[in-house]
Amino acid sequence: MCTQDQLTKMPAVNRRQFAALGASGALAACTPMDATGATAAGLTERTVTFAAPGGTFDGVFIHPAEGRHPAVILWPDIAGLRPAKVMMGRRLAEAGYAVLVANPYYRSVAGQQFEDFDAWRNGGAMEAVAPWREKNTPEAVAETAAAVVGWLDAQDAVDTERGIGNQGYCMTGGWTIMAAAAVPGRIKAAASFHGGGLVGEEDNAPVNLLDDMASDAGALIAIAKNDDANAPTDKDALKVAGEAAAADVTVEVYQGDHGWTVLDSPVYDEAEAERAWAALLALYADKL
Repeated sequence: MCTQDQLTKMPAVNRRQFAALGASGALAACTPMDATGATAAGLTERTVTFAAPGGTFDGVFIHPAEGRHPAVILWPDIAGLRPAKVMMGRRLAEAGYAVLVANPYYRSVAGQQFEDFDAWRNGGAMEAVAPWREKNTPEAVAETAAAVVGWLDAQDAVDTERGIGNQGYCMTGGWTIMAAAAVPGRIKAAASFHGGGLVGEEDNAPVNLLDDMASDAGALIAIAKNDDANAPTDKDALKVAGEAAAADVTVEVYQGDHGWTVLDSPVYDEAEAERAWAALLALYADKL
């Protein structure tokens, strides 16, 4: 997860670059976050709410306008549900997936709380989200994952004969493994990008849940180079646990700093982000 030291050292967000990315061919479906209906890219997008443990879950559901498709849960990073994450969800939907971009703080607040990463960083950052994060215990994440899977499987756009994927960033990187362990019959892929808190002694630490994933599932654990520098043995513990697990687990350190995959991150690294995106799509193509 982002640390205070990392926040201090991060540069300002390059808004010109972010705008250019939003206009690129890869992210052509860049309508506003609260848009509902068909988009120019042949997608259908709507804001959704449904009952879930601890409150009313909300998010943005994006999928190809026709057909049934494997579902994916996109858990945003510490700055929460916002346009950058919806843009990433649209891109994934363009690749043929039914994507639910989740509000990770639904137990405390509804919808978008910060316009972008800078707005979070300048809006109290850690202190602002601390009480919301506290409600997302491993047990709560597992309960939420089960509720989200149940909702997804009831949607006409979701192909229930294929597995569900989930991907997380920063604080939600570990959620992907928790979710796959909690609902192994349905969640078949977990992708963690610069995830925090993956290694620990607790039974419910993500490193200790890899063996609870389904035998036909897979995990991609993509570690930031500065996270690896701060905790150089974590990757080794994850590799050992991954080798012992029945699921296919890949652990790799990328040459990007914490946050390198996120469009509005101050340290977004396009080349390494694209490499991580290709690995994500390969995981989904293999497991879903």
